Amino acid sequence: MAGPAGAVPEAAGSAPRSPRAYARRWVFLLVVSLLSCSNATLWLSFAPVADIIAQHFLLSMAQVGWLSLIFLVVSIPFGILAIWVLDSVGLRGATILGAWLNFAGSMLRALPCVAAWVPNTFAFFMGGQSLCALAQNLVIFSPAKLAALWFPEHQRATANMIATMSNPLGILVANVLSPALVKKGEDIPLMLGVYTIPAGLACLLATVCLWESVPPTPPSVGAASSTSENFLQGLKLLLQNKAYVILAVCFGGGIGIFSSFSALLEQILCANGYSNGFSGLCGALFIVFGILGALVLGLYVDRTKRFTEATKIGLCLSSMACVAFALVSRLQGQALAVAATCSLFGFFGFSVAPVAMELAVECAFPVGEGAAAGLVFVLGQAQGVLIMVLLTVLTVRPEDPSSSTCQHGEDPLDWTG
Repeated sequence: MAGPAGAVPEAAGSAPRSPRAYARRWVFLLVVSLLSCSNATLWLSFAPVADIIAQHFLLSMAQVGWLSLIFLVVSIPFGILAIWVLDSVGLRGATILGAWLNFAGSMLRALPCVAAWVPNTFAFFMGGQSLCALAQNLVIFSPAKLAALWFPEHQRATANMIATMSNPLGILVANVLSPALVKKGEDIPLMLGVYTIPAGLACLLATVCLWESVPPTPPSVGAASSTSENFLQGLKLLLQNKAYVILAVCFGGGIGIFSSFSALLEQILCANGYSNGFSGLCGALFIVFGILGALVLGLYVDRTKRFTEATKIGLCLSSMACVAFALVSRLQGQALAVAATCSLFGFFGFSVAPVAMELAVECAFPVGEGAAAGLVFVLGQAQGVLIMVLLTVLTVRPEDPSSSTCQHGEDPLDWTG
């Protein structure tokens, strides 16, 4: 018969304690979700109002683009380091470190707007974005590990879905809130100040409310028997795992496309006569339908365990929606069609994310959850950098820019290539 809570560990040969799910797992999930949401708003806060930012601070559109692209660039070398931190320091330590980096970055971004002595606004923006990018590596790898360590089997996919979808929820907030707050250059300090609030709250909750990386008693038999390889050996095993490599390349490509889509949406649509408000609406629809799709698919795979089938079908349908957007976005005056393709792209694309992450963890066994999810994300960010650079290089000046609504003082770019 098992001893009372707090008793010394059972002697060798005695029956292991029954799995137990602790209520404080939801607090951990709340902190990770809020931190992920805040980090995503900081990533894309500039993109929906890129033209106003460029005009007010006398920056080029390429410089404003780098404020988003830096997240992808930083994640490639430092993503590997973040995997090691997550598996070595533990979930609690990685989350607290990420929260403080995220908050410091949000404050550094706002400094040029409250201190007149700042000589180089762009340098402070890039410095703040770089700190937030370092935080993203720690935050974005956490959901799969959190779900595996703290949640019972029948809740893992749902917990993974909630934490993973908090990131696109932040993108939704940025797409809606930035255009709503910034109508002219003088509104930019307000926007930057507003985005420091959730970053500060996430930092406070992470520091005060997270007590341990793993629960005293595992939530499932699988978690109880879980072991992971050391860092370097784990990476070697992942690269030798054919099923994992195929999933990482395919799903990583999807992450790259979604990152590029979110960062460049305003620049693509304003060149064809669509307003910043409409671009923000399309970004919001992209996320809202993605979250709905993830909720439905997460509940479905929790019951059926058909991770592979769901991932394959979702990736195929999202590819078709991506092609449809590429064609429709070239047309002028087709707001309904553009909005519809953005919604379908989000519904089929984002819904796959938590399922594919969970599948990556399953494929990667016995490698740790942080390494399995992290390497997928690093590959995705590398592909995102490549896609954004190629898109920027292939753009040309349109023959007739009269329909453009871009406000940055430069000729709009034709993104057809």
